Amino acid sequence: MDKQTQFSGTDEVREQHRFDEGRLLDWMQANVDGFKGPLTVQQFKGGQSNPTYKLITPGQNYVMRRKPPGTLVASAHAVDREYRVITALHGAGFPVARTFGLCMDDAVLGTSFYVMDCVDGRVIWDTRFPDVAADQRHRYYDAMNATMAQLHNLDHVKLGLADYGKTGNYFERQIGRWSKQYLADEAAGRLENMDKLVEWLPAHIPPGDDTAIVHGDYRCDNMIFHPTEPRVLAVLDWELSTLGHPLADFAYHLMMYRMPPGITAGLVGADLAELKIPSESEYVAAYCARTGRKGIDNLSFYLAFNMFRLTAIIHGIRGRVVRGTAASAHAKTMASFVEPLAELAWKQAQQAG
Repeated sequence: MDKQTQFSGTDEVREQHRFDEGRLLDWMQANVDGFKGPLTVQQFKGGQSNPTYKLITPGQNYVMRRKPPGTLVASAHAVDREYRVITALHGAGFPVARTFGLCMDDAVLGTSFYVMDCVDGRVIWDTRFPDVAADQRHRYYDAMNATMAQLHNLDHVKLGLADYGKTGNYFERQIGRWSKQYLADEAAGRLENMDKLVEWLPAHIPPGDDTAIVHGDYRCDNMIFHPTEPRVLAVLDWELSTLGHPLADFAYHLMMYRMPPGITAGLVGADLAELKIPSESEYVAAYCARTGRKGIDNLSFYLAFNMFRLTAIIHGIRGRVVRGTAASAHAKTMASFVEPLAELAWKQAQQAG
């Protein structure tokens, strides 16, 4: 089963994620402006950490994101954080779904949840945009670029998000966090290239600092495009968002140019000119023009950092596979990418000097 089939569409609500739909109907009637039933509930397929539901009514469809039941890591699954940032961004004119309400009372559905608009459009899963006409691909890339620049240009303080995350020393904190996680997971084993990166990265953090709202997982398949136009209608999946360095966020997105298609939907080996997709240098220049930068010094460091972070995340998945807590075929496939990703990250660090 390919990623698009696995993670798109809806199905019946899974047994472990069921709740009292009558209570939800009562809450919607009391809290959502203009709501009119009857209400039908379906669950989106895929592996979202927060169960996501499609709420269908005759007049309008909604999406509900809910904290999963059971014992959870204290800082994870913070649907109130997602609701807060999406609500603030929508008020600033940034393309996200309109929110309708947040419920932190576990007595309603068993866990906290929020409801937002269901944005209809097009999700593109492959960075080569195979289903888009070749002469239009550069416009879709430009829309992604402009939307990310718009996010990083927003004033988080004016939006009431001054305390949405820690400020300062972003790379130091992030490198420390992911190094600690990597070193602590004995089940997944140690990797020579990761050990090198744990030492190299903190010693080569570029000077200067910057703070912006960062998405944390900005990819083409985490946004909804207009059904027929090269326009982003909504950016999805804000669970990794925080305050951080915008160039870290942009470099994560830019990794698509440095990643092979086997590990992610990367562009390595693609004929960009034939595909009519902008080159990496053109894409960087467009972002810099939109964010008032003359260029990006130390880009190789930012890319190496993001490859290290991604390797650490997948190393954690390998640990869960080894321990038997993540037995799915998808998790096992992801775990097999650890060595090639670590090698790619170390080569990127060497390019940075």
